Amino acid sequence: MSVNARILIVARDDARVGPLSEGLDRLGWRTITARGPYAALAALGDLSIDAVIMDLDSAGADAADLARRLKAAVAPRRLPVIAIGEPASHPPVDAFDLTLAPPLHPSQAVLRLEALVRTAVSEEEFELRLETFGDHGRRMDLPEPLPSPFRILAIGEPAPQFLALSNALTRSGADVVGAFTAYTAFDYLHERQFDAVVLWAGDNQQEALSIAAGMRRNTRLYHIPALLYLKAQSPVTTTEAFHRGVSDVASPESPEADTARRVLELARSYRRGESIRGALEKARSSGLMDPATGLFTRDLFAAHLVRLAGAAKVRARPLSICVLRIADKPDVIWARGNGWLDRAIPQIGSMVGRLVRVEDTAARLAPEVFALALPATDAHAARAAAERIAAVIGCTAFDAGDDRPPFVCEFDIGVAQVDSESGAVKALERAAARALQREAS
Repeated sequence: MSVNARILIVARDDARVGPLSEGLDRLGWRTITARGPYAALAALGDLSIDAVIMDLDSAGADAADLARRLKAAVAPRRLPVIAIGEPASHPPVDAFDLTLAPPLHPSQAVLRLEALVRTAVSEEEFELRLETFGDHGRRMDLPEPLPSPFRILAIGEPAPQFLALSNALTRSGADVVGAFTAYTAFDYLHERQFDAVVLWAGDNQQEALSIAAGMRRNTRLYHIPALLYLKAQSPVTTTEAFHRGVSDVASPESPEADTARRVLELARSYRRGESIRGALEKARSSGLMDPATGLFTRDLFAAHLVRLAGAAKVRARPLSICVLRIADKPDVIWARGNGWLDRAIPQIGSMVGRLVRVEDTAARLAPEVFALALPATDAHAARAAAERIAAVIGCTAFDAGDDRPPFVCEFDIGVAQVDSESGAVKALERAAARALQREAS
């Protein structure tokens, strides 16, 4: 048994999941396969599993019940479950976070796993913030009820098959908007909110792939799922499509109703994630944040960090802390002495807040010191996140008056992972000490 397995696959045989398991292993998402419910529950007890993939054809009629049992076995940790099955044969149920049609390509699975695991961590963080904010006399807004219908953007030439799919989506209750060109499509995407995108790869297949790739390069559009409607004889391979950012691939030869179900499944999963992320974003207006930067204050961060550490232990998830201190470079020392650094701090803090994930906790510990608490993140990934934030801010020029060129800020960074023995406070102290050591060096 691989002690590093992150994904539990539940299937009686490898006919459908064997290639998927091998592909996920190659992509860094180590898997372990359980042949039945008892083996699946045992694996959850022994390993820190991030998500489950279940073959519905081999799981039988009790698949939904098994999914609920697996989720309950690791509570309060959230466990996403992806089901693999034909839409017509296996209607979506609440026990599954997402149902995808076979065959499931490994690259496609990774995209969905990343989104679902992040949503799970966000839901856990929301529960903790409810408690922390409640202790400080503030209530957070619960995730807003999901409005209906789903909003779908259909991009491509009005070919008969594509129009048939759009009509099938409309009959399923979706609100479908058509865009015939990439320019019109991105105008719509920037002006309106959509739950999924359908791309028609007719005679201009590279344009469809370029639209998908363009969405993945845009932070606001990154998570919107895109289904590529691909001709059976297309030179574009599914591997290429998934590497360009497509979420799913369908064929015009498939019944439009089945493809419409697949699109709506992607939309349902996306909207759920957006709902919880939107609720977390509203925490910025709670009245508890640092007024200059919009970040957690030192005391609020300390209280929440203790709760985060306790939850990480219970949920068997890693938790890392980063400390970023503005480095004492000559230009910064001059800007500090002349008041220009104080004027830049609100912008710097705001950038820190925008550059972290919504489930991360960013705080201002001191006038020039920031801290990050990163749930479900080990020390290596935390350092990469902190260095990315420092690099982005380091490329920003801040005003130093009319008679001097703008100055830039670099950071001394310290990172520590919370362990069960020393706890969160000691980890924060280690991270701060490492930031100061970098300053001294």
